[in-house]
Amino acid sequence: MQDYVTLGANDEAASNAFYDAVMETVGWGSHEAFPGWRAYSKGASGEGLILWVCKPFDGAPAAPGNGTMLGLGATSKAQVDAFHAAALAHGGSSEGAPGARPHYGPNWYSAYVRDPTGNKLSVVFNG
Repeated sequence: MQDYVTLGANDEAASNAFYDAVMETVGWGSHEAFPGWRAYSKGASGEGLILWVCKPFDGAPAAPGNGTMLGLGATSKAQVDAFHAAALAHGGSSEGAPGARPHYGPNWYSAYVRDPTGNKLSVVFNG
């Protein structure tokens, strides 16, 4: 069984454009797609944790979960900055600009965004 996360999407084209852009900034890419579904993994390898962005099976509109957030690791502050900028340029909104978050740790640098459906994402460099 492959470890995976699914995030609901209401607008396939907008979600694909958003995730293609932001995931690339942290070394992830799409490795599989079919109508209504797209999969992302580190290095577009299809290995490790998989992120599926898709329309809900039940046909109801996708809605973000209260308290749900996907956190992704970055290898530099520049990646955090690029992720945030790509999110805003591709239909996302900011939930916290890139910057130090010393209450999480002395080296914690992160940013928080919402995708076009409203799902919350964070990207963190802790170095």
